[in-house]
Amino acid sequence: MSVYTALSLADIEQIGAAYGLRLTQYQAIHSGIENSNYFVHTDDGREFVLTLFEELNVQEAAFLAPLLQHLQQAGIKVAAPLIANNGQSLLMYHDKPVQLAPRIKGQHPEQVTQKQAQEMGQQLAKLHLALKKYPLKRPNAHGATWWQKEAAKARNAMSSIEQLILDTVLNDFKETVEDFEDLPKGLIHGDLFRDNTLFDGDELCAILDFSETSKDYCLLDVAITANDFCSNWPNVSLNQALYQAFLAGYSSVRPLTEDEKQVLPTFLAMAATRFWLSRLSVAKRNALEGRTGDEVLQKDPQQMFEMVKARLAE
Repeated sequence: MSVYTALSLADIEQIGAAYGLRLTQYQAIHSGIENSNYFVHTDDGREFVLTLFEELNVQEAAFLAPLLQHLQQAGIKVAAPLIANNGQSLLMYHDKPVQLAPRIKGQHPEQVTQKQAQEMGQQLAKLHLALKKYPLKRPNAHGATWWQKEAAKARNAMSSIEQLILDTVLNDFKETVEDFEDLPKGLIHGDLFRDNTLFDGDELCAILDFSETSKDYCLLDVAITANDFCSNWPNVSLNQALYQAFLAGYSSVRPLTEDEKQVLPTFLAMAATRFWLSRLSVAKRNALEGRTGDEVLQKDPQQMFEMVKARLAE
């Protein structure tokens, strides 16, 4: 989450009125990199999260409310958005889709415990099962086609070592998915980092931000989540105790196939590369568009590149 579109109290009040709410206070949220987000408070003490979608238009964002309602009914811990006075969950404001969702108490885990890692593995597997028959046909906008395009754009600014590592990961992944044609696919979260979760102690309270949900390899979701939850930042190497706890939790709900176990290291490297490329892309776009200052969080591409190298060496 971040803030690219600055809102005033008058803006907040107008949006709240469209949901039948009197919003009286607001606070910008500065974690994440794609949407503009605010904590907002009502006059009777309730708290919500207001999101302006910076990358999705109203048609592209329309899938979120029914998806989250489905997951909530399936017992997945999510914050389903509110329905506005007009019967819709999305409104348009400053030509951007806006939604309000309940603010769920909890904290982003900073130093992940083994119990939290196991819990995250279990909940991710439950999420995959809950999405298994959900009728959403949405290809991964940040999948293999996007990787190749972004790699081509980023290559000229890379060192020869960076280019070699990038090519190694992309080629390994391409060969792997060609050789293992039956790896399970389904709807995935696609961005399940710590800052998209809330915990109360060792218990997961909520999974946040489903804007990247799409159809892809289930193992890609496993790899994305494991890379973040099983690394003791800024150390990017896998913490084996956390990693084994995470995999045990996941497999207790949806056992990995033998093929998935065999190719998981390749997916871990590819997942890190995907976010290395996206951070490079965001950094370049922010520079071109003059997006700077405390309101905009820009995550370090180099940190993710170090993870790519670590995954290749592990």
